Amino acid sequence: MLDKLREDIKTAMKAKDQVRLDVLRMVTSSIKTTQIEKGEELSEGDMLGILQKAIKSRRDSVEQYEKAGRTDLSEKEKAEIAVLEAYLPAQMSEDDVRALIRKIIEEEGAESKRDIGKVMKRIMSEHKGEVDGKQAQQIAGELLP
Repeated sequence: MLDKLREDIKTAMKAKDQVRLDVLRMVTSSIKTTQIEKGEELSEGDMLGILQKAIKSRRDSVEQYEKAGRTDLSEKEKAEIAVLEAYLPAQMSEDDVRALIRKIIEEEGAESKRDIGKVMKRIMSEHKGEVDGKQAQQIAGELLP
């Protein structure tokens, strides 16, 4: 993934796509910083986690900017989200997530909302990058009594 990001940075430079360039530089910087902190190469899962964290941060910013009436800043954040999402695996549909959660609830023997933690841990470890955590937690809350 890191090689692809570096190639895309070069492409963005040539195309003079400043938004894409800034976002990709930020992501590669975060990956490098995390690698230095860990003292080892990052797995694909670790890199996906960094991307997801960046997307979540921007979604929170979009929400705040829209509340403040700053559509210009909100649109910038949305453009950055679109760039980042292109590097994530395809997201599961809501119906697929719902079916997956039902299956995991059954396999884990989850009986109440107190068991959401077990269900979420398994979903996020087995389907990292494919499932939106917020959506999964909401669905799990609906399915568990």
